[in-house]
Amino acid sequence: MLDKPHAPAFPRAALFDLDGTLLDSAPDMLATANRMRDARGLPPLALETLRPQVSKGARAMLSVALPMLETDAREALVAEFLAVYREELGRHSDLFDGVAAMLDALEAAGTIWGIVTNKPEYLARAVLPQFDWEPRCAVLIGGDTLAERKPHPLPLLVAAERTGVAPADCVYVGDDERDIVAARAAGMPSIAALWGYRLDGDDPETWQADLRCESPHALSRPSGWRSRNP
Repeated sequence: MLDKPHAPAFPRAALFDLDGTLLDSAPDMLATANRMRDARGLPPLALETLRPQVSKGARAMLSVALPMLETDAREALVAEFLAVYREELGRHSDLFDGVAAMLDALEAAGTIWGIVTNKPEYLARAVLPQFDWEPRCAVLIGGDTLAERKPHPLPLLVAAERTGVAPADCVYVGDDERDIVAARAAGMPSIAALWGYRLDGDDPETWQADLRCESPHALSRPSGWRSRNP
């Protein structure tokens, strides 16, 4: 648990979702969606229209970008979406405010950190050099790295194994309910990142995270990792 009386000030290992947790990638996703819309003679979307869908993945974003298409037709465009996104990746996005300081604080405390995302691994790895994370990120698991993806616990269990830290001594931070479901199934404490992407109907209070956190800045301090949910 996050509030063990004799636990270290920071967790031994911290694992993070990527989009909506570490990276504000919505502007890149918007550029991708609007390129696809422009190619079909459609006007651009506003950021606030697409932003809530970003953590839900390419298919959810396509449902907003091209709502006139049937599900099967949108499914056939997933590969195009990912190809266009690869060209836009990093051109418009940036870290959420406070993420850089949080990672610096974790490293200074000797905490191992890594990324577990449902983004395809090749796209997630393309993010690392943009922030000089290649030598710093201890493990990266993408949505296609293993046979299962979140909300299945396997990606978190494998990430913990690769860091050499037991799941109970890791903490997973994510902005989507499936992040919290995966962590709970893995026996790993979790933090709901309230600064991320959510649909209007999403209620983090129902996710059963060990902690809900408003800002990455709070996780730059040891007290930010201690359970205080009612």
